[in-house]
Amino acid sequence: MGERVLMKGNEAIAEAAIRAGVQSYFGYPITPQNELIAYMSVHMPAKGRTFIQAESELAAINMVYGAAAAGMRSMTSSSSPGLSLKQEGISYLVGAQLPAVIVNIMRGGPGLGNIAPSQADYFQACKGGGHGDYHLVVYAPATVQEAADLTTKSFDVADRYRNPVLILGDAIIGQMMEPVVLSESTPNPPPKPWAVGGIRNGRKPNLINSLSLEEGVVEEWNWLFKAKYEEIKKNELMVEMLDCEDADLILVAYGTTSRICKEVLRQSRARGLKVGLIRPITLWPFPYRAIAQAARKTPEFLVVEMSLGQMIEDVKLAGLGDAAIHFHGRPGGGVPREIDIREIIEHVLVQKRAGKIATRGTVIDWEIS
Repeated sequence: MGERVLMKGNEAIAEAAIRAGVQSYFGYPITPQNELIAYMSVHMPAKGRTFIQAESELAAINMVYGAAAAGMRSMTSSSSPGLSLKQEGISYLVGAQLPAVIVNIMRGGPGLGNIAPSQADYFQACKGGGHGDYHLVVYAPATVQEAADLTTKSFDVADRYRNPVLILGDAIIGQMMEPVVLSESTPNPPPKPWAVGGIRNGRKPNLINSLSLEEGVVEEWNWLFKAKYEEIKKNELMVEMLDCEDADLILVAYGTTSRICKEVLRQSRARGLKVGLIRPITLWPFPYRAIAQAARKTPEFLVVEMSLGQMIEDVKLAGLGDAAIHFHGRPGGGVPREIDIREIIEHVLVQKRAGKIATRGTVIDWEIS
């Protein structure tokens, strides 16, 4: 086991990527993920690997495309407005079936917004921010340790499926310091016979491309992608479920908000209220089945997000009307408070009043189920 050290989330992601064998990093500064690119600027050249601060986000993601096409483990990172600029390149990566790891440390928006934590990029991350039918594997770490572990895993998953993987954090995950133990495992990337590199050892040259004007070819590619996505759903879904078996109300939250909800769960159970928690660790694939099974037994759900409500659409789709689904959200850099979440739980489970309540940031309109 490696040494236990205190690190910022951004730095832990960077170090985990280096230990996972990233060979090339391309980025452009933006707060609140600057510690990541700063760490890479020091440690990648020291190990003889490629670090380039690109002239823009567009340049960075296209450098990732080039390096990934050459078979290198490649990575970029940014924050919300920067990820918006990279969407065209991400679509190209998917279309060309190129593995890469992308990190988004989300901040308040829309527009340039602010540098406070947010979860308002859920739609962009999980529903395809660029053009075309595609999915990224999307990990949502809730601790610095998990951010490091999922970074290590991301490179293997990206190589296994020849598909980009996105790590979706926020300003709190990126900036806070926690103890972390980093993996000492030796990276073992698979052979990449599809990579470009000219004619070597008598092989034929490869072509990496996402364009074909021949009738039916792009449709055939999309069916192949569809089959790949089904394999990812089957093999890579990750979800944490706490105290759901006897729950009268289940909280659904990911990343930073799931940490807040875990404390609310503990406080609620201490008061005798049967509260559970479902935490999606992969936002795509999403744990529809786990939520659907819980919704058949538990009458009330409360979705908590740092947004006006984006993941709640998937929770409603999973629940299919089997449970009442309430919402508490704080947009634009606001962070949900335990007291507000407890007030909603009290309203739903104890007072059982129909109608609306007003806590800061709460959008809740419910009927007794």
